[in-house]
Amino acid sequence: MERTTCCVVGGGPAGMVLGLLLARAGVEVTVLEKHGDFLRDFRGDTVHTSTLTLLDELGLWPRFDRLPYRALTRVRVRLDGGEVTMADLTRLDEPHPMIAMTPQWHLLDMLATAAQEEPTFTLRMRTEVTGVVRDGGRVTGVRLGDGTELAADLVVACDGRDSRVRAESGLPLKRYDVPIDVEWFRLPRHADDPDGGLGRVGRGRFMVLLDRGDYYQCALVIGKGTDARLRSGSIQGLRDLLADMNPWMVGRLDSLESWDDVKLLEVSLDRLRRWSSPGLLCLGDAAHAMSPIGGVGINLAVQDAVAAARVLAAPLLAADAAGVARASTAVQRRRTAPTVITQTAQDLAHRRVVAPMLDAAPGEKDATSIPLPFRVVQRFPVLQWVPARLVGVGALPEHAPDFARRSALPVA
Repeated sequence: MERTTCCVVGGGPAGMVLGLLLARAGVEVTVLEKHGDFLRDFRGDTVHTSTLTLLDELGLWPRFDRLPYRALTRVRVRLDGGEVTMADLTRLDEPHPMIAMTPQWHLLDMLATAAQEEPTFTLRMRTEVTGVVRDGGRVTGVRLGDGTELAADLVVACDGRDSRVRAESGLPLKRYDVPIDVEWFRLPRHADDPDGGLGRVGRGRFMVLLDRGDYYQCALVIGKGTDARLRSGSIQGLRDLLADMNPWMVGRLDSLESWDDVKLLEVSLDRLRRWSSPGLLCLGDAAHAMSPIGGVGINLAVQDAVAAARVLAAPLLAADAAGVARASTAVQRRRTAPTVITQTAQDLAHRRVVAPMLDAAPGEKDATSIPLPFRVVQRFPVLQWVPARLVGVGALPEHAPDFARRSALPVA
């Protein structure tokens, strides 16, 4: 049986960051990714302010800065009564006060390249994990799709909200009732269109448009379970709905040729009550599935990985099983507060803001003009710092441990 010290399941942002940091500490780490490459369509293409700071600390900013990205510095909301700037990231006292919109495969390729420069790092693509291996009550490795097994002192699940490892863990799960789902699609963007992030809010309607240069990544929020009814009609029904919300986009809606161009995200919000058991630790969406509200899921997952690497490196190097168990518990203790704060805010937004708005009569205009909280933010722009901080940086930003820091690395 093959063996590694730490087996990371999933080559997403959390898995790649954890693998890179542990390898820089000298830990033998193997990342398993079921796909053959990273070149596929992701829903989360945001690299947040705190993650940009982390890349700087890791010496990777020059490499990242060579990637194609759009700098999102302001988030605006367009209501029936007018437009308001809700978040201004330029007010943050951070090295890179923005959210970088870049295809996630570019970020993952960059992280993988940096990690493979470390002698103790291994990335295995086209390697699907089908289950975990146990010895008594302890996880001792993983089963692979080719029928082989990989033994490890610690298995870390970074394989997302549909984590197979989490499903087999038996760890208790807390679920929130979620009243929404999201339809994802792209629409062409013209040079004179609004840039940055734009929310469109009206009675019975809510969508977000993210500037990706020559196109918008669009998220239309719908009621939970209403996708089938929406798709029972022709795609023209969706085009008409979007035209009613955004008349300025009428000339480009034919780019949605069929429902095949629209992908459903079934929104879930949950977290493990315990993130670890002997030999196993869950991070990111495998530990706490986030709503797309605020777009902070990737940021939280990366911060989890940094916190985990900081405390796990020493006991993994020492082959100290008891120390690894204590460190795994410490990760949950540290990361529970920002997780709960974020999920509580998302749950409130679901129940108190989005769901009542979707329940309103579609197309009915808001007679109250701009709501009071939005008027306050408009009257006192300094308050735009608050949502910018929560979304861009988060409740508890993590910084690279000393063993992982590097001066700016050369660009390949």
